[in-house]
Amino acid sequence: MKLTRAGLILAATALSHAAAHAEAGFDASRRVFRLDGGDVTYAFKIDAAGLLQSVYWGARLRTTDPIDGPQGRELSGFDVAANVIPQEYAGWGGGIFAEPALKVAWPDGNRDLVLRYASHRLSRDGVSVTLRDIQRPLTVTLNYVIDRATGIVGRSATIANEGRTDVRVDQAMAATYVLPVGSDYRLHFLTGRWGSEWTRQERPVSAGATVLESRRGSTGSENNPWFAITQDGRSTETDGPVWFGTLAWSGSFRISVDRDVAGRPRVTGGFNPFDFAYRLKPGERLETPIFYAGHAEAGMGEASRLMHRFALQNIVPRKGELPALRKVLYNSWEATEFAVDEAGQMRLAERAARIGVERFVMDDGWFGARDNDHAGLGDWTVNPRKFPNGLAPLISKVRALGMDFGLWVEPEMVNADSNLYRAHPDWIINFAGRPRTEGRNQYVLNLARTDVRDHLLRQLDALLTNSDIRFLKWDYNRNWSEPGWPAADPADQQKIYVDYVRNLYWILAELRRRHPNVEIESCSGGGGRVDLGIMGLTDQVWPSDNTDPVDRLQIQDGFTQAYSPGLMMAWVTDSPNWVNKRATPLPFRFLSSMQGGLGIGTNLNKWSEEDFTTAQHYVGVYKRIRETVQHGNLYRLTRPKPDDVTSTTLYVSRDKTQAALFALTQGTHRLEPRAPIRLLGLDPEARYAVETMDGTPLGNGIPAVASGAYWMGRGIDVRLQGDFQGAGYILSRQR
Repeated sequence: MKLTRAGLILAATALSHAAAHAEAGFDASRRVFRLDGGDVTYAFKIDAAGLLQSVYWGARLRTTDPIDGPQGRELSGFDVAANVIPQEYAGWGGGIFAEPALKVAWPDGNRDLVLRYASHRLSRDGVSVTLRDIQRPLTVTLNYVIDRATGIVGRSATIANEGRTDVRVDQAMAATYVLPVGSDYRLHFLTGRWGSEWTRQERPVSAGATVLESRRGSTGSENNPWFAITQDGRSTETDGPVWFGTLAWSGSFRISVDRDVAGRPRVTGGFNPFDFAYRLKPGERLETPIFYAGHAEAGMGEASRLMHRFALQNIVPRKGELPALRKVLYNSWEATEFAVDEAGQMRLAERAARIGVERFVMDDGWFGARDNDHAGLGDWTVNPRKFPNGLAPLISKVRALGMDFGLWVEPEMVNADSNLYRAHPDWIINFAGRPRTEGRNQYVLNLARTDVRDHLLRQLDALLTNSDIRFLKWDYNRNWSEPGWPAADPADQQKIYVDYVRNLYWILAELRRRHPNVEIESCSGGGGRVDLGIMGLTDQVWPSDNTDPVDRLQIQDGFTQAYSPGLMMAWVTDSPNWVNKRATPLPFRFLSSMQGGLGIGTNLNKWSEEDFTTAQHYVGVYKRIRETVQHGNLYRLTRPKPDDVTSTTLYVSRDKTQAALFALTQGTHRLEPRAPIRLLGLDPEARYAVETMDGTPLGNGIPAVASGAYWMGRGIDVRLQGDFQGAGYILSRQR
């Protein structure tokens, strides 16, 4: 089976929301390409020298409006025209000093590359433009597609060696996006580390590049491949222009943001060129990831909602329709860690079923010689000491309790103390003769090898075929070290950065084809592999191992800036929490976790009857509102800050029949008065009844029924006093 990431997502994007209008066209007189979708127009042209030049990207223009850009010219002998023109996809050559999209080298030492227009092919929602070097037989096909509903553009490149000698690709980006000339731009991005992912950052877009990258072999938590650019003084959460985008790639990446010599912000993203080299033999091609980008006129909130809508509709499995709602999940890790066995898991399953859980997941410790994290990874067979009858009795019990069954796996890793490593020590990523660094007592298998890829597929396929497993929590708990591939030709060893990820995608796609009823969660010690690439083949993601409900308000705020809450799992876990030793009330923990896909990860063996009653209530409330939370529109009314963790979020269903309001604070001070919370996104003419999520009377003079205009204009008085206080409200449109 041949699967390319570009082909996978481009084909999916063509299934965009049919109710909206999109159009791709070419004005031959001006030699201008124009893409229209949603409220966005994206245009570029072929200039007099045959270079592809950015022209316009912003609010949608009328079809009768002429679009053109000035002919570029040199600023001085220091900056010739090629360096001044805002090229859509610049080769490194012809006097360019700005960040190139493509850099190559031929065996004779030539490294000059000038790409000029050769041909194009239009489709209804996009265009493919072929560029060719002015002399050498190398072509680049640029693929553009625009989503009909959101106006989000997807861009990728296919580099083809049409000559008779090898070509070494030293840098291959998916696209460069260019904004209008201006000096008041600000860059927003997301950074982090394990346990502290999704931290919002902001800085001016100025001369000198800001580089967002991962050199880890996977996406990583340090920088997520997402950006947003606003205009200082004009753009806010609710108003003003925003340009935003994200790279659909689960490996080492780089996005550079800077201003060129003419004052235009430029955003270039693709494979990370650090330690990168990709040999193209005659006739071979290299496809880049897809770099998605959009534009919003109504602030950062609207930018988020557009990206949420796009991902739910076009990226995640079941493309072309909304994904299935996330089931309420229980995970056994905090209760048992590695000490799993049949009887203990059955007891937990009985307790989980009492509170309305729909999916029971057994975490680490069920396979091989897995009693701790020093052994067993790589041996994906059931431990006969812990499960002498296999998994069948436990699965039958779980199914009889009305839940489906899931397992934790970490297929890409191996312990030295495992049968797999003893049989195949050459299968890990390593440099021959050099030390092999362990992380979490494990090594990374080299999925770039087809024998490793095929072995993993056989193991996982057998596991899913032989047992009624409906869910896999797919973990990945360390990054690369010694990124060598000794079995490959030295000229091809650095292909590992691409081929590993391609084969990971291949395994996931093939498992989905063979087992369409199995859902998969992407986890990497938390949020270490979250991007639109992995989301195209999984059903949900785990944003952080940090489950402290206060920290989670900040983590979830950053996550949902880029990605949909409908794809984000959020667990209620034990108190005091293991991260900060912070004790919080169970209702507060539920209100924090009900703002994504709800999970419970506590040790249910230690719960009181009061805890079970509280959990039953909130699980029931969540099931009433989960479609609104997971598929609706998110409005961030108050964003948490490190020194003031107060969060107010509103979820409004797509048809505006229901809304869910969450207001939480770490603590209140000095009897500070609280302003009414004014809602957004409701139907102003409709009447909405309001009720509390905890079932208590409304109080505070809150009317039981009022118009959408009232709730958005007057607002709702929410009284929070004390530490770790939260309140939730459900608004229902009346007939």
